[in-house]
Order: sequence, then C-alpha cells, then structure tokens
Amino acid sequence: MTTEPTALDAVATTARLTAALRAAESERPDRLFLDPFAARLAGAAGAKLLDELDMRDSPIIPVRTRFFDDAVTEIAAGGIRQFVIAAAGMDTRAYRLDFPVDTVLFELDRPNLLHLKVDLLDRTAAEVTLRPIGVDLAADFSGALDEAGFQAGEPTCWLAEGLTPYLTEPDVHRLLDRISELSAPGSRLLIDFVGTSLLESPAMRPMLDRLTERDMTWQYGTEEPEALLRTRGWDATVTRLGTAGTMLGRWPFPDAPRGTPGVPQGYLVHATL
Repeated sequence: MTTEPTALDAVATTARLTAALRAAESERPDRLFLDPFAARLAGAAGAKLLDELDMRDSPIIPVRTRFFDDAVTEIAAGGIRQFVIAAAGMDTRAYRLDFPVDTVLFELDRPNLLHLKVDLLDRTAAEVTLRPIGVDLAADFSGALDEAGFQAGEPTCWLAEGLTPYLTEPDVHRLLDRISELSAPGSRLLIDFVGTSLLESPAMRPMLDRLTERDMTWQYGTEEPEALLRTRGWDATVTRLGTAGTMLGRWPFPDAPRGTPGVPQGYLVHATL
C-alpha cells in the first residue's frame, strides 16, 4: 500500500492539508463531523503542512465541510442520485455520508491524486457507486464524464469545494460554463468562493504569503457569487462563511455584513438550475 505521494504538485498537496484539518476536527469533543479516514489520507505530508502553515486552529475547513455535508445529505434525501465532485482530492463523502443505495458519484481530479487516495484507503468500500475520473479541471472534462456513464439528462448535484481560489478568473468562468452546459433542470451546485476582500486583506497577507511560498497561490475571488451564477441560469443562495460558522458556534470573529470595510469574506453557495 502506498503511504506517501511520489509526484503530487503543490496545489494537489493541499488535498492532504485539508484532510489533516478534517482529522484534527474529528478529534475534538465538540467536532462538527467525524471523518474516520482523514488522518490516513493526510499522512505525514498533510500533518507537516498543517503545522508549517499554523492552521490547526482555523475554523474555515471544519465549518465549510459541515455546511456542504449537510447540503449534500439534504439533496440526496430530496431525490437526486447523480453527484459529481470536482477537485475531489482527499474528499471522503462517498465513504462517510448516508447516500441512498442507487446513488452514483463521480470524482474528478488529477489521476495521480485519485490513485493515491485509492491506495491509502486500501480497499475501503464506498457507500455509493463511485467512479473516479482523472482529468485536468482547467480542460474540457465532459467527454471523460460521458465515458464513465454520466447521464446529462438527469439532475446532478455538483460540488466544487476549495477549488476556485487556486484558479485564474478565465478558468473559473470555463469551469462554471462546463458545469452549466452539463446540468439538466433541477440540478444543484455547491461551491465556495473567497472574497476579493480576503485576497486584499492585510490580516490575511501572512497566510496568503505562506501559501504562495509553497506554490499554492490563491488567485481568484469575488464578492458577488450570485451574479456570477445568475448569468448561467442558476438561482444561488449565498451564505457568508462567518454566518455559517456563527450558527455552528465555531466562529471566533465578528460576523460582519458583506461590504464591511476591513472584514475579509468567504462565501458558501447552494444554487439551483
């Protein structure tokens, strides 16, 4: 069984950092979720990166994970049976959430990262019909989805978590165009964005610089996710990250309204086509 990656680039390695954050959250007595696979997927590489970036106490990943866990569970209970996770990385929802037995879940990410996850999970059975697809998300992945059995005529739930900050603005637009073109009426989109306020915040600069030093630069942000999706036919409900964290009792910062000077924002989006 493979225990450490041999050729993951810096951005792909953030998947192991995210797993390390989920592992740390799972150890808390007041945890927002339990991920029994996270420590295995994080490995020494993820744990080391977590300490280097000094992010162990950050509430962002725990709050975001719980928000999307709840949304995915609700959508599955509502009847959608086709899910696509873009930039699936070390995501474990196929293994730990309660999906109906006839659910099909496609995981899109770089081939070496998906192969590593399979090795690290060591024959662990998913709770759904799971179809990993190695693709470049900045390229056209529709053909690879079709070959794997994706049904474009059926409503789909798309999840793109922790992806958009690493993309350029043109790549964000291309990603949203492809998702929209492949989505039947009634489809859902779960996606998050950082605000330009966060990218420009002096308070966030040390963390952003640490990411840049490791070739994990955050490039894209927006304060208007609704407008970004409305032009593509989606009706978006946007929740500020601080609002979600406050509701969960895990946000140590002020939950300031959008546009408050000096307050960096992040956004959690649940959109319907």
